[in-house]
Amino acid sequence: MKRRISALVLAALLVLGLTACGGKKGGAIKVGATPAPHAAILEVAKDILAKDGYTLEIVEYNDYVTPNDSLEDGSLDANYFQHITYMNDFNAEHGTHMVSAAGIHYEPFGLYAGKTSSLAGLADGAQIAVPNDGTNEARALLLLEQEGLIKLKDGVGLSATKNDIAENPHNYDIVEMEARLLPTTLQDVDMAVINGNYAIDAGLKVSDAVAVEAADGTAAEAYVNVLAVKEGNENSESIQALVKALQSDEVRTFIEETYDGAVVPLF
Repeated sequence: MKRRISALVLAALLVLGLTACGGKKGGAIKVGATPAPHAAILEVAKDILAKDGYTLEIVEYNDYVTPNDSLEDGSLDANYFQHITYMNDFNAEHGTHMVSAAGIHYEPFGLYAGKTSSLAGLADGAQIAVPNDGTNEARALLLLEQEGLIKLKDGVGLSATKNDIAENPHNYDIVEMEARLLPTTLQDVDMAVINGNYAIDAGLKVSDAVAVEAADGTAAEAYVNVLAVKEGNENSESIQALVKALQSDEVRTFIEETYDGAVVPLF
């Protein structure tokens, strides 16, 4: 009888041990991000994740290609730096397999003053710099069209390039350059349309922009910044824990108090 009781006790302890192991959460999550605002937002999520036993490793990048390549080859578990339209275009062009695990925020594009301080002051032939990567260039050109500076061909939308400018009555010189270089060359051009994250990193405030992308158009939907993962991983326990942290009240408060409208939470 004693042996039977001991065996039952041992079996019960074994079951409890296995249950405890099976219910244990946590682990490491490696996420690529551009410094501002993405890495800063992830730092807030990092503290939230730590309470659930997760260690968040944030790897910073200063370009838009390497973090996607690293996600595709498995060096990263996720990345958080790009909007969904850029991600979809990158997939189509490079044969990568990224999907959105969640939409987090939207960064309005701004047209910032360089050598010329106002739209009214733009002279014929003035230089206006825009990002040279596909979807961001289209977005910049749409902002210029919104402000009446140019007119694009009908229907080009998010695929617009410099070649799709149908009307440019003042012969503005549209200068294409790498997005990350726009803030550093602002003083050399009359104006520049700058991506939200690079503007923030350079200390530019959206409230000081000459013009800002209208949030009631397609921008918020087409340019929502997403937590990107490799297809098939979007529902994993660790990624869902990261999504929950990024969409928390703490992160929302941080965004609203830190970025003064330059970053808009979409949750």
